Amino acid sequence: MTNTPLSPRPLSHLADGRRRVLSAAQLRAHGVSAAQAAAQCRAGGPWQQFLPGVYLLHPGPPTSEERLHGALLYADRQPERRPPEAMITGLAALALYRFAAAPPLPSLDRIDVLVSRTRRLRSTGCVRILRTQELPKPLEVTGVPVAPVARALADAVARIGDAHTVRRLLTEAVRDGHCEPAAVVRELNRARLLTRPHVVDAVDSLLAEGRALAEDRLYEMVRAHGLPEPLWNVDLRLPGGPHLGGVDAYWPDHAVAVELDTRSPRQDDDTLWTEYTRKREHMERLGISVVHITPRKLRDALEQQAIVVRTALMAAGDRAPAAYVVVLPR
Repeated sequence: MTNTPLSPRPLSHLADGRRRVLSAAQLRAHGVSAAQAAAQCRAGGPWQQFLPGVYLLHPGPPTSEERLHGALLYADRQPERRPPEAMITGLAALALYRFAAAPPLPSLDRIDVLVSRTRRLRSTGCVRILRTQELPKPLEVTGVPVAPVARALADAVARIGDAHTVRRLLTEAVRDGHCEPAAVVRELNRARLLTRPHVVDAVDSLLAEGRALAEDRLYEMVRAHGLPEPLWNVDLRLPGGPHLGGVDAYWPDHAVAVELDTRSPRQDDDTLWTEYTRKREHMERLGISVVHITPRKLRDALEQQAIVVRTALMAAGDRAPAAYVVVLPR
């Protein structure tokens, strides 16, 4: 009898949280036709159509997990393929990364899903489709493909007009070690968000936060690994001559300097790198060994960076004496 609703028993073995949301293609693979699925979704029936081509196999409201998986099923009908063709981004992604400044998943009206710009999809229901020229490599969080933090931040910030919220999100990303400031600013720049005054102000706070964290890690490296105490944050000058530049740490008895690479990604990378190189080469011609360290290396490989600095200090005795320089507080 064609009017008899189909019992969901054939799918009873798929009753875990994720599989209570299935696409039409997945239902067909289990022998459930479109007509049978429609019958299950009649008023008072045990199923409901959650999104176009996506079915919720129970009558109640979807859980946050079901909304996420349903959104991905709508955007990517073959979610098992790798790499996936869709991923969660924006505030939903930040909630999955457990950002304290992001709203909890149940409170979000929309779930942002990132897809290739070539996909013919429209936003619908709780799903907002965002397009990109090239999909980033996703991370898997609680079994869900999620855009990298920097990209998710940019997608979230694009829809937030409140300066305080933007500043909190960006600062938390750096302070809690989710990503480096440079990665965040590159994504914001790519999204053309650095023309918005409240975003620019937040980025200034972000870069200051990143700089302070890097300096703290540099102090930790020196003290935790028993390196000699340097002069911190000083300017170097030739006597009566030109300014050589500022360095973050300097060992005058060894003529070794450490410089943190905290360039602002809003400036031209090539130009800034040329300036760094010119400054380093000038110092090394004067016999000063310059160790260039990035905040990421301090975060991910502190011991290795300590070995690099220690090696430079130990090698000082094998080098010709350095030129005399004047050391001034910066």
